[in-house]
Amino acid sequence: MDLQVNQVTSIEPSYSEGELQLAAFGMGCFWGPEALFGHLPGVIKTCVGYAGGTAPNPTYRQMGDHTETVQLVFNPGRITFEEVLDMFWNSHNPFNINDYKGQQYKSLLFYSDERQKDTIQHVLKKRKEQGKGEPSTEIVPSAPFTLAEDKHQKYYLKRFPDAIEKLSILYQTEADLRNSTLAARLNGLAKGYTNLERISQEVSQWPIEQNNKQFLIDLIKKIRW
Repeated sequence: MDLQVNQVTSIEPSYSEGELQLAAFGMGCFWGPEALFGHLPGVIKTCVGYAGGTAPNPTYRQMGDHTETVQLVFNPGRITFEEVLDMFWNSHNPFNINDYKGQQYKSLLFYSDERQKDTIQHVLKKRKEQGKGEPSTEIVPSAPFTLAEDKHQKYYLKRFPDAIEKLSILYQTEADLRNSTLAARLNGLAKGYTNLERISQEVSQWPIEQNNKQFLIDLIKKIRW
């Protein structure tokens, strides 16, 4: 799972690869988790796909032994991997996801290096001490990740045609939209995890030119939800 820093548009904050970390996990249907993590300040971009199995070229209709997986790039200076893990385990039932026994929806956590592996063990120890037990989460090293089809990316945001039409001014391709920090926040808004005021406040603090901040804020305020 290669880290690809979003440099699609200069109107959003840009980062060097060394500033960012990658996280990936399965926790049921990937639509909701992408929106959940996408609304969090410090998360730079999100996408969904298939990982953890051996079947070649997985698709939604022919997933084989893969699991629906959320992948996110985050700035550990704003949100730590430990905080990401707490959100992961607190936001799904890692013992039995909706009574589903197959590979598609299992609780699955990837670590990209020894530092992340150590953090996972620290969080698991903390949870045990808090009486939360040991989750039935499969914890494995990073594995190949296949992007899901475009219709699954930013799923809740795409249910609002006016939002997509207005955002097309900025993001002219599916890849541009998928890699956008603003689109990640608005996907969270569309699912009900955040609100316009919080997003506008965050944008006002982004390290970009003031006229770009105002352009983004004005644009999202015009969206009909």
